[in-house]
Amino acid sequence: MKESLLTEFKNRFGTEPTFYASAGRINLIGEHTDYNGGFVFPGAIDKVIMTAIAPNGSDNVRVYSVDIDEYAEFGLNEEDAPEQPWARYIFGVCRETLKRGGTVKGFDAVFAGNVPLGAGLSSSAALESCFAYALNDLFNENTIDKFELAKIGQSTEHNYCGVNCGIMDQFASVMGQKGKLMRLDCRSMEFEYFPFDPENYELVLVDSRVKHELADSPYNKRRASCERVAKRLGLETLRDATMPMLKAIRSDITAEDYFRAKFVIEEKDRVLAVCEALNAGDYETVGRKMYETHAGLSDDYEVSCEELDFLNDVARECGVTGSRIMGGGFGGCTINLVRKDLRDKFTATATARFLERYGHEPKIYPVVISDGARKA
Repeated sequence: MKESLLTEFKNRFGTEPTFYASAGRINLIGEHTDYNGGFVFPGAIDKVIMTAIAPNGSDNVRVYSVDIDEYAEFGLNEEDAPEQPWARYIFGVCRETLKRGGTVKGFDAVFAGNVPLGAGLSSSAALESCFAYALNDLFNENTIDKFELAKIGQSTEHNYCGVNCGIMDQFASVMGQKGKLMRLDCRSMEFEYFPFDPENYELVLVDSRVKHELADSPYNKRRASCERVAKRLGLETLRDATMPMLKAIRSDITAEDYFRAKFVIEEKDRVLAVCEALNAGDYETVGRKMYETHAGLSDDYEVSCEELDFLNDVARECGVTGSRIMGGGFGGCTINLVRKDLRDKFTATATARFLERYGHEPKIYPVVISDGARKA
């Protein structure tokens, strides 16, 4: 990728660039916990967005996307926002850096990536983090704190791309380290690294390539359930709730609200259990907790779908150590913790059985926990 970007950059702009990259991400465990003040547990992966970039001495940005063969040029003022949706991510990073008192000058860039689109691996966060890191290095002598770079990406989504996302994706893309996952406290924004470098296991994503329509209402209904239960308990969020507390008010709330809150409380405890297991090198416990999460997302939170439940069942039948939905649900991927000696059998079986059942093959993505934003 680096060589092809260099050739493209020289052909277009005729100068020598600097290379930067940032990663997509997975979340091992901790779903629907972010808006409940809980924990998420992401890591950066070995699928990246890479850019070749150089200052051009003007006030304009000239950028070419190799993957979709499109060029954009724009200024750095608010009224200069480009029309192309992909270019708005880069424009937003420039604007959010400037809003924070940072320096951004005109530059030329060519970029490409191998983060699968539509698979829930946050290619947009990788793009934002790549350019935020590059502008910090090129124009600001790396004086902007890395956590602030993640916030620049998040604010780009909010203010220029119309997505009211949390911080996890950009945080993982910027802060990721090879062989480590991160427990992010979504209430305090404190984080801690945990080892994830198993000798005998691999992470494999199985992308169902289906996405059932998820309007805002199912997400908002689940969030409202959690908020009602927290209010009944006299808490700001479910972060401080326990199962005994929930059971004590079961007769006062609806069955739906009870099961939504049950999942969130149990998921919070599962994240903490996985942290302990990783410190002990106990990947079998990690796998059990992943299966528990899938069951909770399917039965209690009701955000799974037939295809994802089918892939989870196949994983269990093949002896996969851990498997669950990754992401908000209603389609997308399962994330699987697989013993290396079982990987080929599992992926072949899952592919064949899914094709037989649903008429198309899933996509298989082996992933390795890797570094996040960096000079490439």
